[in-house]
Amino acid sequence: GEDVKPFTPEKSKEIVMSLQQPAVFCNMVGDWPALHWNVKYLSAMLEGKTIQFRLGLKTVDLVPQFETSCSYVEATLEEFLAWSCGQPSCLSGPFSCYDYSKYWAYADYKYIARIFEDKPEIFQDVRWSDFGFPGRSGKESTLWIGSEGANTPCHLDSYGCNLVLQVQGRKRWHLFPPGDTSFLYPTRIPYEESSIFSKVNIANPDLKRFPEFRNSTAHVVTLSPGQVLLVPRHWWHYVESIDPVTVSINSWIELDADHEARVEEAITRTLVCAIKSAENPGDGDLWLNPTEVEATSHEINLQYLNKAVSAYLKCQETSVSGQACSSSAGAKQRTNASCKRKRREVGCEPESCTLLTQECDFPTSKAEELQEIPFGPHLIQVLPQSQKTSVMGTITVESGGGDLLHENEGEHFGKLHCKRKRLLMSNDCETAAHQMDSDCSPCTSQTALSTNDLLDCLVNPRVISLVAQLLLERMRV
Repeated sequence: GEDVKPFTPEKSKEIVMSLQQPAVFCNMVGDWPALHWNVKYLSAMLEGKTIQFRLGLKTVDLVPQFETSCSYVEATLEEFLAWSCGQPSCLSGPFSCYDYSKYWAYADYKYIARIFEDKPEIFQDVRWSDFGFPGRSGKESTLWIGSEGANTPCHLDSYGCNLVLQVQGRKRWHLFPPGDTSFLYPTRIPYEESSIFSKVNIANPDLKRFPEFRNSTAHVVTLSPGQVLLVPRHWWHYVESIDPVTVSINSWIELDADHEARVEEAITRTLVCAIKSAENPGDGDLWLNPTEVEATSHEINLQYLNKAVSAYLKCQETSVSGQACSSSAGAKQRTNASCKRKRREVGCEPESCTLLTQECDFPTSKAEELQEIPFGPHLIQVLPQSQKTSVMGTITVESGGGDLLHENEGEHFGKLHCKRKRLLMSNDCETAAHQMDSDCSPCTSQTALSTNDLLDCLVNPRVISLVAQLLLERMRV
């Protein structure tokens, strides 16, 4: 009948774990109580509890608006709703200091398990079991509430793949494949566990400073209520709210590859904390993202690195012996979910995090891989912008991309940038040399290298991946 979903849980999981490009599930969550989680409903459920909102300017600069440059307020959802709906300032509390026409607000990355800890029954409103993950509910999910213009700077998540349910309003996602990493100028400043940011402001790219961004391929989709977006592992994404109020729920699905990724993240944390902590505190560089409580000590970082390496080697041993990695249910699974990005925020210290509860039970042999992806009205692939697409269902897939890139030519990039671009951002030396300005001589640089310049090279994803491989080889001996 009408309640039959287009995909069984088994088939949904097969798609999620096999598909290496973004896609949108339709008609899968019509019976989820979480679809009623609009801001008005959530406000009543929270009963006046305050949560933190990040506020940013709606004006679009050439520089990404990182969380380190935003303002923050503690407010109720009722006050947020009054502000976003243009009601009198006396009703919007701390938001009254911020002009709605100039600012957006975002309550992002809020753990449902934390904000509704006194109402555990609400966790069952989110049913990821329909996608083949039994036992996964709102307790293993996060909540995102934003106003028009609210956005997340372009980044990739080091761990897992991502399932995102749109509940209220619409969000536009700009996604880039892992192969575009060098075109997006990755950086670890601001530093956040498992988030690799792009230096490029996707909404207004500075092509003089970041010319290789021209070579990137954006996959753009507008996600509407009732749709679920699959963001595959290591896909870059920039997300913006395009309606007055938006609500989303997401859950990260752990993958076998997370074991090696945790080793890479531990190496990165050790290097970034060591080098940035050695700087003069008076420099005022806000290098630590607000989501990170503090810069952990070298001793704690080494403990984390050792635990990550041990977990990787243990999983490798079980794979060699032909045993499947077990996926613990209940508390262990929830601990792992909370360790996704901001592990310290939920009380999971590096020295106590087990790092072992990965969902490794899905077959990974090529013989058992997905033979045919069932694209159609219930599963819509997010195509590159350059490809004209026939839109099915209610999803909006953007095409063309004429407004995304602005071709600004004629000015010099700057000597240091040209040298750095040649060394780091191009695999073709001839092409890189050709693209340099004639006066970009390595010997005439007038700009001093900064600590962040050094870190951009030192903790570049390609470098960290190589270091992790060398470190693991050393441990195997």
